[in-house]
Amino acid sequence: MEDLIINKVAESGIITIDLEDFYPKKEIIGIDIKQWLFMEMLLKEKPFRQSLKENDWTIYQDKLVAIYCSTDAIIPRWAYMLLATYLSPVAAQTYIGTPDQMAMQLILNAVQNLDLQPYQDKRIILKGCGKMDVNEAVYFAMTNRLLPHVQSIMYGEACSSVPVFKRKKN
Repeated sequence: MEDLIINKVAESGIITIDLEDFYPKKEIIGIDIKQWLFMEMLLKEKPFRQSLKENDWTIYQDKLVAIYCSTDAIIPRWAYMLLATYLSPVAAQTYIGTPDQMAMQLILNAVQNLDLQPYQDKRIILKGCGKMDVNEAVYFAMTNRLLPHVQSIMYGEACSSVPVFKRKKN
């Protein structure tokens, strides 16, 4: 009789969710408005409009674009509206905020739009280690999203997980 190696993790029915999979696949490019400001502090309408008109917007084709200002300048609302008129035809998606803020918003949107049917009444591990440093807000959002649907939630790897939640049996 041969000694068979049994993969107990595979037989356990545990589903691992890697939160890195929720990160945007497309490149996020940031546009810092300060480049169009007088002395990086003051927006002058006429030069601003001219700069936008002369800008090469094709570099944002099918990209995720985050628009922000790295100085303490007060940017009028119409300036963002004007940027939208140039970016909408070319960019895949735009966002007001830094590239990191845009990435976080896209991740949280993906978590909120996740189809939970495959996880109904299942045991879930939210993968803990990987190539990226997944923000705790993503773990928090995913836990909140899964709680009403799953049997249990753990953190880490199948070989060494930390129990986080287990539905009580009635």
